[in-house]
Amino acid sequence: MLPILIVILALLLVAIARIAAAFARDLNAARARLDGRSETMETSFGTLEYALMGEGEAVLGVHGAGGGFDQGLDLTGALAERGHRLIVPSRFGYLRSSLPHDLTTAIQADAYAQLLDRLGIEEVAVVGISAGAWSSMQFAIRHPKRCRALALLVPADYLPAGTSIRGGAVVRAMIHSDFIAWAALRLPPVLPGGMTQRMLGTDAAIVRAAGPSERARVRQTLEHLLPVSSRFGGMRFDLETAAANAPYPIEQIACPVLTVSAEDDGFGTASRARYIAARVPEGRAIVFPTGGHALVGHGADVLREIGSFLEPRPK
Repeated sequence: MLPILIVILALLLVAIARIAAAFARDLNAARARLDGRSETMETSFGTLEYALMGEGEAVLGVHGAGGGFDQGLDLTGALAERGHRLIVPSRFGYLRSSLPHDLTTAIQADAYAQLLDRLGIEEVAVVGISAGAWSSMQFAIRHPKRCRALALLVPADYLPAGTSIRGGAVVRAMIHSDFIAWAALRLPPVLPGGMTQRMLGTDAAIVRAAGPSERARVRQTLEHLLPVSSRFGGMRFDLETAAANAPYPIEQIACPVLTVSAEDDGFGTASRARYIAARVPEGRAIVFPTGGHALVGHGADVLREIGSFLEPRPK
């Protein structure tokens, strides 16, 4: 019996060593992916990281939960090929952006204005994604002369009273641990089909039925959650914002607004998209029947709609 136990222990140690090596390799690669692609500036609220891409009409890209400038570039980078200059910050608490102790979405919006001042940009169109919609709307409300158009993709809704983190204990564990997040990505049997539903609010069947480019887009979004440890502060703030259910004077948004969502979004943004579009003077909502929070199957459609919407209008 003892020799058998020794063999089992040896095999277990080898497996643990291989897992540890694979985790270290992938985490180092995730960190290296971020190196040299962004800059930082000091605002009156703290350090703000940002990345630039392209030339042309200025577009401020505001990432969603679990993101950073990298997610923002992943989701809006194609606009640079359509004649836009992208300014993509990491919201406070994400990656190299600091986390002010008194952070609000209004503060984040004012930091965007300071970033534009730094870059010498007077006016932008804004593309806010998921949890980035809150500070994007605040920017349009607080700095109306600087926001010429506002596009909100799957704009995050508030959590119903009495709820906390959607996805439960698994999501709570993932956003606290690089290793748990990595294991959930690398070991599918642990969460069969669960990552796209828990983290992206999208049914796994929708992803499986999509074309190769859309499946690759979803996979990239999940892969680029790493390193989670550099995003935890921002994710916590997003969850607190979702639970606060603070009212916004949406009707004060004077620029044209486009909202985009899907009926089957697991995070329930379809109703939010319709609500926002109906409350502003010049709003339009596009709600696809399927696609989930990741708008799977509609990547080209969304790019075309956003590109058309962002075209400068005669003044």
